[in-house]
Amino acid sequence: MVWQQVRPNEVSNPEVLKALQQIDRAQFVSDDYKALAYSDTRLPIGCGQFMWTPLEEGRILQFLQLKPSDSVLEVGTGSGFFTALIAQLSLNVISIEYFAELSTLAGSRLEAAGLQNVNLQCGDASHGWKLADRIDVIVLTASCQQVPEDYLHALKVGGHLVAITGQAPAMHVQRITRTGEWQWQTENLFETVVAPLVHAETKP
Repeated sequence: MVWQQVRPNEVSNPEVLKALQQIDRAQFVSDDYKALAYSDTRLPIGCGQFMWTPLEEGRILQFLQLKPSDSVLEVGTGSGFFTALIAQLSLNVISIEYFAELSTLAGSRLEAAGLQNVNLQCGDASHGWKLADRIDVIVLTASCQQVPEDYLHALKVGGHLVAITGQAPAMHVQRITRTGEWQWQTENLFETVVAPLVHAETKP
């Protein structure tokens, strides 16, 4: 999967490629879809949710620019596979999932994979999430029309956030870096379309 799908498509970071090779994607899909675990398609994971494709996972993981010292907030645990990839490349991960069923299942899969630096939490994080301190990296795995301000302010200065913003059919993966106490810089990385965060369309 890594060489045939990800490497030829601008994913060249050796640590990202290593993580994709080390974590078995098939462990994070249901038995009905294990044969398709490495196919270039979005697989259903329950509760009306879908996994990203392997290529989307590889590209976004590379754009996160993770360091071993990073603390990461992931909004949307899903299957737990992307959570596992983040955990391989960072110090620790807080991952929020709206659906308790998915969070529980992801927890058992992450435990089976031997990953102990993940803190799974359950709740509605569509407009923000209370953290004890500012954080290095944030990733939103579902889309929103615009990034909630609470997340922008949750970043450390020098930290960054990756999110999918806009409305179908025109959505962009964006990386927003906090360059100062009241300054942020936005980069458009590539186009894609994914489902919105649950309750993202409602006002906080």
